[in-house]
Amino acid sequence: MLMDRKLRLWSMAALFATALAVSGCSTSITDLPSDAPQRPKEARGYLPVHDIPPDRGEAALKPKEQEKIEADLIAARDQQAAAGAAAK
Repeated sequence: MLMDRKLRLWSMAALFATALAVSGCSTSITDLPSDAPQRPKEARGYLPVHDIPPDRGEAALKPKEQEKIEADLIAARDQQAAAGAAAK
């Protein structure tokens, strides 16, 4: 009987704490700033996800630059692998 009372008390306390936490998340419309933009009257259409930008006139990287960057990355990877192996 005493355990049932404790369980009921803890259940009520948990329910009250949950209700208090959830009610703290609500926002009133009066809390919004007065300079907030108004919602549009009608819904907007979907975004144009299939519109593809035009091709670039030139490559983003020249082949020599790309090779240099790849070599730097490979050297950094090898250095990290050697440092990791030495740490073990």
